[in-house]
Amino acid sequence: MAFKDTAPFLPECLDSIINQSYSNWELIAVNDHSTDGSREIVGDYARIDGRIRLIDSHGQKLVAALQTAGQFLRGQLINRMDSDDKMPLDKIETMVDAWQQVGKGHVIAGGTRHFVHEGEVGAGFRQYDDWLNEVARNSKHYEEIYKECTIPSHCWLIHKEDFLRVGGFDSPVYPEDYDLCFRFYRDGLKIIGLDKVLHYWRDRSDRISRTWDVYKDNRYFELKTKYFYQIDRDLSRPLVIWGAGRNGKDLARLILQKESNFHWVCDNQEKIGKDIYGILMQSFTSIRDLNKPQILIAIASPDDKKEIRSTLTSWNKKPVDDYWFYC
Repeated sequence: MAFKDTAPFLPECLDSIINQSYSNWELIAVNDHSTDGSREIVGDYARIDGRIRLIDSHGQKLVAALQTAGQFLRGQLINRMDSDDKMPLDKIETMVDAWQQVGKGHVIAGGTRHFVHEGEVGAGFRQYDDWLNEVARNSKHYEEIYKECTIPSHCWLIHKEDFLRVGGFDSPVYPEDYDLCFRFYRDGLKIIGLDKVLHYWRDRSDRISRTWDVYKDNRYFELKTKYFYQIDRDLSRPLVIWGAGRNGKDLARLILQKESNFHWVCDNQEKIGKDIYGILMQSFTSIRDLNKPQILIAIASPDDKKEIRSTLTSWNKKPVDDYWFYC
């Protein structure tokens, strides 16, 4: 657990860990240059409970603090915690029990629920929780991975050997949880989703995902595209981008850095036939003429996504093998 200036939330967070039904744990709490008394709070808890280890980060910012934590790992199973959040009382027990049934090569992932100190959680975060919980319920983490990070940073359990094999916290890439999720995928770890809320995620206006520039454009197209070409792209098959709006155009510019001979489609009659970035925009129906295309769908509307999925499923005479929603 990295922490920086979260003094108002630390007691509630630490109490939720100390009160876990599973008691054989150790907390590596890394101070990322706090100035608000957070270090003193964790130090007080560490003096009372020897399972808590207080360490100062060797570098600046979150990833450096997580890398510092990685140097002190002694346990065999690893879970990450955020210092302003809370654990359900049976979180660790539930995840350990599930892991023991499958062993190495697996990652246990659960559901999450946002909360706020006062008022109500916004509709966007409630929808995100619902989506994450559906992903966990159906173990669709890799199927949905190009939409958004399917395994929240605080809601996985993994064996140390598997964790180190995929690079642990060594990657400097943000968002660090999404990058780690892709490395689970790239290295063939199997995700076991649990149909249970295993983390309470605090929403607050000054959380880093709201304030840091690296999170400003939360579509993360560059990260997704990097891993798409590492993991899923088959250059022997035609590539299709579906969507001519902002998302489609931004994705097309990235793909042009990798290859220029791709197909770009939409259902907007005003754009079909136009030359954009040197690519002729085609009707989405042209997909049916392609041999085993791979399709990246860069459309944000939930209703449009449902319609596109239905359309692709209905083309059973010439089935589409691979398609991914990019947002």
